[in-house]
Amino acid sequence: MPEMREFHVYDCARMGRREHVRLVVAMMLVACGLAVAPPAAAEPDLCPPNCDRIPDAAWIAPWAMPLNARYTWPRLAGVAVTAPAPRFRFEELCGTPPVAADPRAYAVAERATVVNPDGQWQLQATVVHWRGETWRGGQLADDVFHTAVASLRSCQRTNPMASPSLTVDEPDRVAAVISGPVILHEFLVASPANSTVTELALWASAPPLIAWPMGGDETVLEELGAPLCTAYIGSCP
Repeated sequence: MPEMREFHVYDCARMGRREHVRLVVAMMLVACGLAVAPPAAAEPDLCPPNCDRIPDAAWIAPWAMPLNARYTWPRLAGVAVTAPAPRFRFEELCGTPPVAADPRAYAVAERATVVNPDGQWQLQATVVHWRGETWRGGQLADDVFHTAVASLRSCQRTNPMASPSLTVDEPDRVAAVISGPVILHEFLVASPANSTVTELALWASAPPLIAWPMGGDETVLEELGAPLCTAYIGSCP
């Protein structure tokens, strides 16, 4: 048995020397700047790197949405779901025909909805983003936006009971109210710089139980579009 004891002593000594060598090598690598550090965790609500989903930071803040004082809207990123080939809310109300070769069919898109009892205001928000080169994605965002504006203007042709009125009409953003059995407030912003279109829509059966606040459509559009510059980093000057 003494041979066995000698073996264990020798083996432990040898293992100790190995660990010592490994420690010395590791210290030398760190000193020379050659050690490989673990990759930093990706920011979950910014793009890049997570451009295969809508970043959390892309959504309008609850307190920036109309009627928040009455409804206390949730954070939309928390209720958003994937929306394949999404259509805007006004298209459903207006009965807008499907768009041929619609670029939304191959976009990254998510939708958030808040359902309230009849007579109260309902909410839908959508963010649509095209991956790849910005020059191409920006063109698609611009095309989708202008097609949507044209459809808004012709809403009464496809639904005679709906009467649209544009309250803000600018090259990259629009606000409209559609009157009829259902009252719809539609906000759309195109951001070609980050290949994105974002929508906010609120509607209620007429007459709604809660009056719509006066004015402020320009502010809502600003609050709707501003988060895109934060979410899609490096896209805005």
